[in-house]
Amino acid sequence: MDKIELLNQRGKGTMIEFLGIRFTAVGDDYLEATMPITERTCTPAKIGHGGAMMALAESVGSCLSFLNIDSEKQDIRGLEINGNHLSAATGTVTARATLLHRGRRTHVSEIKIRNEKGKLVNVSRMTNFVIDIA
Repeated sequence: MDKIELLNQRGKGTMIEFLGIRFTAVGDDYLEATMPITERTCTPAKIGHGGAMMALAESVGSCLSFLNIDSEKQDIRGLEINGNHLSAATGTVTARATLLHRGRRTHVSEIKIRNEKGKLVNVSRMTNFVIDIA
């Protein structure tokens, strides 16, 4: 199973699936996913809800960290996330998380969310803590 298929399978039955998030591209230090702006992810004004944008950012940032650990011996936990909403979002948005720091115990990612025209609608930064499970 490739990494994209693995992440999409792991998201079943979670908020990732509920929000319609689909992982679409992966590299050594980045991960991309899309999310449609629908009744589940919009405000009463029919634009992307800030909380849904942050859930997308956290999902992509967390999954990028997951791909950069030994999942047999380690897991990740979100430690901190912050974001700036820069523009209203409609249609389908694409998030790209880039790993800025891959330490033994912490990972820091920058997540940029863009609309269908490529306009930046949110920029976030996330720190994950790597824990030992075995």
